[in-house]
Amino acid sequence: MSGTLAIASNASNSSATESLSGTGTPNAVTLSWTPSTSSVVGYNIYRGTASSGPFSKINSSMDTATNYTDGSVMGGNTYFYVATSVNSAGQESSFSSPALQAVVP
Repeated sequence: MSGTLAIASNASNSSATESLSGTGTPNAVTLSWTPSTSSVVGYNIYRGTASSGPFSKINSSMDTATNYTDGSVMGGNTYFYVATSVNSAGQESSFSSPALQAVVP
């Protein structure tokens, strides 16, 4: 699966588009993306069961890497993922759009 992840921050030059991809197994979905070209210190990952949300944050602390493995998925379900970027002041961007769909076998 693959998709496009667009991250927007509150900065004057806020728009950034990232390429997001993922792989799935019955026990996990692994997401990866290209680092933001904006000045960010990390990312938060959110998951929902519908493309329009609601979404719940699934990482316990800010992810400073450009990948994340969601090990709490259940086989036979479809999940949607969005991400936010966080700047050095702790300001979080709006959700990426569109949501990445992951169908877990």
